[in-house]
Amino acid sequence: MRWRRRPEKSNWGDFGEDDEAGRLNLLTPQKVREGIAEVREGRTFCLSLPLDYPGGNVLHSARHPPKRRPAAGPNGAPRYLHPLSRDNPDLTDVVCDDQVLLHTQYSTQWDSFAHMGSEFDADGDGAAEAVFYNGWRGGEDIVASKGQGGEIEGTEAKRLGIEKMAERCVQGRAVLIDLHALVGDTKADIGFDGLEEAMKAQGAAVETGDMVCLHTGFGLKIMEMGGKPDPNVLHNSCAALDGRDEKLQDWVIGSGAVALISDNFAVERYPNKSGSGRRALLPLHELCLFKLGIPLGELWWLSELNGYMRAAKRTRFLLTAPPLRLPGAVGSPVTPIATV
Repeated sequence: MRWRRRPEKSNWGDFGEDDEAGRLNLLTPQKVREGIAEVREGRTFCLSLPLDYPGGNVLHSARHPPKRRPAAGPNGAPRYLHPLSRDNPDLTDVVCDDQVLLHTQYSTQWDSFAHMGSEFDADGDGAAEAVFYNGWRGGEDIVASKGQGGEIEGTEAKRLGIEKMAERCVQGRAVLIDLHALVGDTKADIGFDGLEEAMKAQGAAVETGDMVCLHTGFGLKIMEMGGKPDPNVLHNSCAALDGRDEKLQDWVIGSGAVALISDNFAVERYPNKSGSGRRALLPLHELCLFKLGIPLGELWWLSELNGYMRAAKRTRFLLTAPPLRLPGAVGSPVTPIATV
């Protein structure tokens, strides 16, 4: 076995010694049917921001917008409005072909369990090591990928990669909770008490196997700035969960939720400046990705759906949101679809 000790509040081993799906194991055929049962009109909503939003790198200095350019053809010429008649005068096709440099977690995204682990003494030998969900190891299961010359090119998740999530399809019932209705555009850290207040006001209930979507209005702020974000607005607006609130953590554990999703930057407040001593900077990421195997969705576009749901006095819908099936990646852009 890879570990002798499992973290407090974790579910390591509960879904099997070699599990890589975490709480997604609870996204059963029954939950898919429950999601389909919420479809009344057949109306759909795209829950993705444009993937070149928010614009610039003011949210995260290491993440940049996509860069596209034409792919090169067999003779090296860019395949942009490329008439095949150049090679064969009998052909009438005109070809456009792209390539893209894409930061997988720049815009609307899923975090895989390989995105964030923790230094934890899983061996029980008194020394902490880099460990990820269910005891998979940094340096063994999540490693640096190298080019032909030995240079580090990126991260290679041999275990817990985003493709494992894609293989689960990620479709089922989702619950929308409107935190913006609670605090408006005010920058506010929401613990369990605030979440419970919002849920009661809206008649929202979360059951085992549900995906939870949190509308804060942050995505609307991004859209309104049109790709030219104001850092003061982005860093001082809207609600985020207080990941260090123990009552909130206990609710996440007991809720049976299979995913936490928000239209803000990190679901929880980043950075979390509370606490003291040796601790996680992102405590909700630690709980969800490292301990429980709950994927996190960030920077989703939820405002349009939220307007419909409030007018219709509904909180549940069918959510379809598989990530890219990109082996070894630690995160992925996603174009989620809500069907109501």
